[in-house]
Amino acid sequence: MPWCEDCSRFWNPNSMPPDGTCPSCGRLIGDPPAAQRVPWHFWILVVAAVAYLGWRAIQGIEWLVSR
Repeated sequence: MPWCEDCSRFWNPNSMPPDGTCPSCGRLIGDPPAAQRVPWHFWILVVAAVAYLGWRAIQGIEWLVSR
């Protein structure tokens, strides 16, 4: 838990702003959170959705041509 020397208080990380400063005095007391990477299974979902929609587009074009 981050400690602020100026305020003499412990701060809950959830009650602090995202930049890591003290809510009372504005002093930097904690490191800002690191950027999180996108999970690998999200990219698999994106690839599957693109492949599905691409295939449906091809089927739609074939249907229009055959009419």
